[in-house]
Amino acid sequence: NVGVAIAYSESLGQLGQRPVQIEVLRTAAGQTAGDAKAQAVLGRAMLAAGDVPGANDALGRAVELNPRDPQALSALGATLDQQTRHVEAREKYQAALAIAPDDVGIMNNLAMSYALQGKLPEAEQTLRKALAHPNSKSLPRVRQNLALVVGLQGRFDEAKQIASQDLPPDQVQANMAYL
Repeated sequence: NVGVAIAYSESLGQLGQRPVQIEVLRTAAGQTAGDAKAQAVLGRAMLAAGDVPGANDALGRAVELNPRDPQALSALGATLDQQTRHVEAREKYQAALAIAPDDVGIMNNLAMSYALQGKLPEAEQTLRKALAHPNSKSLPRVRQNLALVVGLQGRFDEAKQIASQDLPPDQVQANMAYL
């Protein structure tokens, strides 16, 4: 039962049992090779565990089985970014946003893909668009990424102001010192 395997694997992940979680998902995905959700969950777990090639394979299968799954497309984009295949990654993020245009997490991934390639103005524009979305209030990570991108462009006072909306002063200072 794929649903039971996925639920069990999520519990294992929350307990920090990543290797066991992945083995459970591999078994479920292997027994149900045509199940896009099983492949996608396996791929995301492998990505979280740092197995980029394995994640890329599983997420590629998931997208082949269900090309309309924005989360699988976005996760596949993340594997491509980790392989420095940024243009291909952004194609996946754009495809995901065509399906789920209001998904702030996908917008964040797209922005960070731009940042990884040094396209900081594009990253900033995308992050600001994400923050303007009503669902973004629950994602301080987007704001911190914006602070990073703004800081990398040399606008430290603005970056400090953005970062201080979510972080305590000592962490803001440490981040600014790092930048």
